Order: sequence, then C-alpha cells, then structure tokens
Amino acid sequence: MGAIRSTIGHDIMVIIGTFTRTENGYAGSIRTPILSVKSVDFVPAVNLSENGPDYRVFASTVELGAAWKQQASNGITSLTVSLDDPSFAFPIYSNLVDTEGDEFNLVWSRAHPPG
Repeated sequence: MGAIRSTIGHDIMVIIGTFTRTENGYAGSIRTPILSVKSVDFVPAVNLSENGPDYRVFASTVELGAAWKQQASNGITSLTVSLDDPSFAFPIYSNLVDTEGDEFNLVWSRAHPPG
C-alpha cells in the first residue's frame, strides 16, 4: 500500500490504510512514514455512554484508537477514526470509507489554509 494523495480544494487526503469487513468489524493494515502495522482490527465496543465509540481499534492486543459511525446527508455511512500512541505528537484523525468494492480505505486529511 502506498500513500495515494488527492487534493480537493485546499485539503490533502492520503490513504493510510486498507481494510476488509469481518464478521463483526474490520481488519487490515495501516502504513504511514512512521507507523507500519500489518494487523489492525476494528472490534465492536461495549458502549457505556451515549457518545462512546462504536469500535475499538487494536494493533494485535494493544488498543490504538476508537471509531464512531457517521452518516452523511447523502446516506453514506463511514467511520470517524481517532488513533493515538505515546510516540505520536498528536492523535491521528481519519475516516474509514467504502471504496465501492470489497475494501475500505482509511483516509487522513489535513486542511491547508487558502493561499
């Protein structure tokens, strides 16, 4: 998996992971210049609060983040994903989106100011 960049307006979007649907979640890998995890699983979370995540994200047995279901106005459902690790300067916020095939892409974007 290579980083595929797409520019929309002033946002730069990069695919940082590829996933497939499993019986109860998603499985795949994440790759960035500083992070390479071959076995990542989105496992349904036991929600203890209304705003709790829908999925917990694990790299093997280590929890790497969480994901929340989001539905766009056009009816398309995606997951908003937050990944964090003590080695990160800041959390990584991304979206798991359907590719209209059997795969889902984990897409990270950074908005750039106009100019």
